[in-house]
Amino acid sequence: MTDSAPVHGTWEPHPAARWEDGFLSGNGHHGALVFGDPNDERVVVTHHTLVRPNGRDPRPPQLAADLPALQDRLLAGDTTAAESFTDGRPLQWVQPFHPAFQIRLRRPPGDCTGYRRDVDFTTGVVSTTCAGWAGRLFVSRADDVIVRQVTGPGLTLDIDLDHRLPGAPAGLGVGHGAVLTPEGALLSLRARYPDSDLACTGVTLLAVTGGTTALTPPGVHVEGARSVLLLTRVHRHTGELDVVAEGRALRDLLTGYDELLGRHAALHRTAYERVTLDLAADPAERALPGSELLKRPRSAALLERLFAAGRYHLLSASGLFPPRLTGLWTGDWNTAWSGAFTNDANLNLQTASAAAAALPEVTEAHANLIHRQLPDWRDNARAVFGTRGAVAPAHTDGESGHSYHFSREYPLHLWTAGADWLLKPLVDHDETHGTRDPRTAAALAEAALFYEDFLTRTDEDGRLVVVPSYSPENRPANASWGTLNAAMDLSAARHTLRTAAACHPGPDADRWQALADRLPPHRINEDGALAEWAWPGLEDSYDHRHLSHLYGVWPLDEITPYDTPELAAAAHRALELRGAENDSAHGHLHHALIAARLRDGDRVAHALGQVLDGDFFHASLMSAHYPNRNVYNADAAHTLPAVLIEMLVQSTPDRLVLLPALPTAYPSGALRGVRTRFGAEIDLTWSPDGAAAVIRPGRTHRVELRTSSGTQSLHLVAGEDHALTLREW
Repeated sequence: MTDSAPVHGTWEPHPAARWEDGFLSGNGHHGALVFGDPNDERVVVTHHTLVRPNGRDPRPPQLAADLPALQDRLLAGDTTAAESFTDGRPLQWVQPFHPAFQIRLRRPPGDCTGYRRDVDFTTGVVSTTCAGWAGRLFVSRADDVIVRQVTGPGLTLDIDLDHRLPGAPAGLGVGHGAVLTPEGALLSLRARYPDSDLACTGVTLLAVTGGTTALTPPGVHVEGARSVLLLTRVHRHTGELDVVAEGRALRDLLTGYDELLGRHAALHRTAYERVTLDLAADPAERALPGSELLKRPRSAALLERLFAAGRYHLLSASGLFPPRLTGLWTGDWNTAWSGAFTNDANLNLQTASAAAAALPEVTEAHANLIHRQLPDWRDNARAVFGTRGAVAPAHTDGESGHSYHFSREYPLHLWTAGADWLLKPLVDHDETHGTRDPRTAAALAEAALFYEDFLTRTDEDGRLVVVPSYSPENRPANASWGTLNAAMDLSAARHTLRTAAACHPGPDADRWQALADRLPPHRINEDGALAEWAWPGLEDSYDHRHLSHLYGVWPLDEITPYDTPELAAAAHRALELRGAENDSAHGHLHHALIAARLRDGDRVAHALGQVLDGDFFHASLMSAHYPNRNVYNADAAHTLPAVLIEMLVQSTPDRLVLLPALPTAYPSGALRGVRTRFGAEIDLTWSPDGAAAVIRPGRTHRVELRTSSGTQSLHLVAGEDHALTLREW
């Protein structure tokens, strides 16, 4: 270990000219993105509910009556039968996520010496300093408000709310309001969507200390002030928002900045500080601004800071909902892929660290999304498949959980593994905390009921067949997208049925276990690889960004080097053969997560290197979807902490694996506070001389310890620390 400690924040010596480089703050409801010239600072305000009506038809397709005929055709060898299994509508995207507006704060032209901007991950405070003034901003978890303060002697400022952001529709019905108040002023901005009764309205209360405040519609002019405190909220609504009532609600919050920050920081800091990673980085590199660290992609200091930033951004984006494709932030109305919650890979990758990295706030946000939409999942099961139970959609905007985003090339309405994939993080949470959330158990039962009604077809050996079946977002080399026995579907069905059975002992459990036992095994193809489709004759397509077929390796424990070594070897061969296709960040890091489960540290290092060398990160330490910072996207930023944890510590309810896939580039380090699925907290340290761990169990349990030097049994007693020393690892 070095004498210094990892940095829990990042900084830049220059302003952010692009919104993508702006520093971020959020509370899982509201988001704030801070950028701009020192004399024209901008705060882009976002909110998880802000999605633009786009005329979509959110009904799931009514296809159940035609399902038996489709199954007959697929089983008879018609490889393109599913291409016409739609209701004829064109591909329609979910409602796109968009920013609300920007708060602009203009100063008289002048030199700005000593400029610096920072974000403190421990508090969520974004600060800017320049000669003569200082600005601070955070988004309160306690009061659900964006708090911004500017201080300095004799401040002269022009402040307004501005809807003019890239991609804003020309037909927005924009209305401004500005009135003086005893504290200073109240500003509002309403933007009504074209051809809709829906609108979003932002309200900002200004509390001005010293000087004068005058209206300069649509904003205000402040002259000679010592301090200006701004409190901002935004709402999506029908009709008109009562701005006066919202102003009163903001006025009720008016205490000092320090009091507002104290209430927020007590919640944010507690969550953020639970887990830390130290890679024994060079202290001089730790002191560098983020943009300079990014020029040293193999620096341990960069990986430390990206781990810290990833946990910070993930926490900040999670509350009302989990993170979208862009987290909680965007400065452009034209968000790629609608800024959706993309369920067939991205959402679970982004939240993959939640249980182990001690962020139950993230899991709760994930659960919020699922439980709000379960009624729609039931509609999907009935409409598409004619069954009881629940089927999750591949995309959602947060409002509708119906499956309506599909096309010939993306038959996402045929994806039946989604409920298991989305419920798995909730199962992990329950195992980690030693509880059983009845909502999760009930949702698993609904997913099991779907399989009970859906799995009725068999092959010539009497094994059940998943038909139709879909492996997101790939197709066999010799068939169409909708087909039979995708490996992910088999793994998901088995996991759902067995997990639901464990939650509901009795006759239901007996039926579900028996159904799981009738599913076919995975297939190993002629290349020695785990086949993406376990149906004879279907050929693999290796060059693809998704790794859906290795779902049994990660996040499930169905395929492991310890319990199923032959399948693990086949999965490893499948990973070796997998291409990167279009270099999507989520593909590289999904690859790394699976490689870590298969104990391949070199492959983890290579996948990490593809992201670190590929210029995926903005100066904000938020990431992009493609190399060279192309398309603002949170996949890399939020998934990277999970990769670093998985290469150091893995757990199941009965097993602990230490240092399974550590790249040689990081010979020393410490991971503190990580949680396990058997209810213990672990501090792990390692160096070239050996490794040590302190296990703090929350419940009494016996687990199997796996390291490179062998296996041993550990008897853990609740409340009693258990220290381990590993000479070889």
